[in-house]
Amino acid sequence: MIRDVSGSYRRAIAETVHHFGGWRPEPEQIDALKAEGHWNNDWQASLELLRRQGLQPLPPLNVVVEVFSRLYFGGDPDGDPSGWRGFIRSEPLLVQHGFFQALEQAGIAWGFVSGAEPPSCRYVLQQRLGLVDPPLIAMGEAPEKPDPTGFLRLALTLGTTSSGGALPVAYLGDTVADVHTVVAARRERPDLHLLSLAVAPPHLHTPEQTSAREGYEQGLRSAGADQILPSTASLEPEQLLGWLGTGPLSAPSPPAP
Repeated sequence: MIRDVSGSYRRAIAETVHHFGGWRPEPEQIDALKAEGHWNNDWQASLELLRRQGLQPLPPLNVVVEVFSRLYFGGDPDGDPSGWRGFIRSEPLLVQHGFFQALEQAGIAWGFVSGAEPPSCRYVLQQRLGLVDPPLIAMGEAPEKPDPTGFLRLALTLGTTSSGGALPVAYLGDTVADVHTVVAARRERPDLHLLSLAVAPPHLHTPEQTSAREGYEQGLRSAGADQILPSTASLEPEQLLGWLGTGPLSAPSPPAP
């Protein structure tokens, strides 16, 4: 998780639901939905909230996508990002360029698996973080999480040991779907050393949200997370190497989409 999407993607869910249903789900309702582990796609999450509210008939998915994208991008998603005026401009970064430099200096390869649209990912990774051609699998380039296809594809392309074996892999995310992705990958590739790292979303890291954060983190643990971090930026290369064993490793770290 490298950006705070509470004021962008999560806000777009709430405003999309309001556009069609006339009500705005509270952050706690969106958190609860995400905690089920099935709603990584925010378009589908918006539709599901409308369905649970009893809206009939439900709008077609393509119409939901159109409204959601207008709110989130505020311009042509495939156009010049300088022309975007939507919620995407309200995404505080949770790490800086130096975070990835530190990983590289420790011999740790990294990449990104995201459920966000490719233009959104490229904007954050390349323009805002200044990463050059970062390894990335975004929406539409692999089945949606918790299907492990994209995660395994990226992990296996980041590098191998001197003997040709796969390197140990850590995956950091902020949803139950992220954790389930690693669990599913272990079932598919039991020969790999896979670690699930998880962190609660930033909007839960306030004194007023302590109880909610603890509940969210317990949900991540119950889903199978191996380690709960206080923040993405708190992850130290030496700590990561210790969890996965000595030597360099591949560490895909997805943004929230």
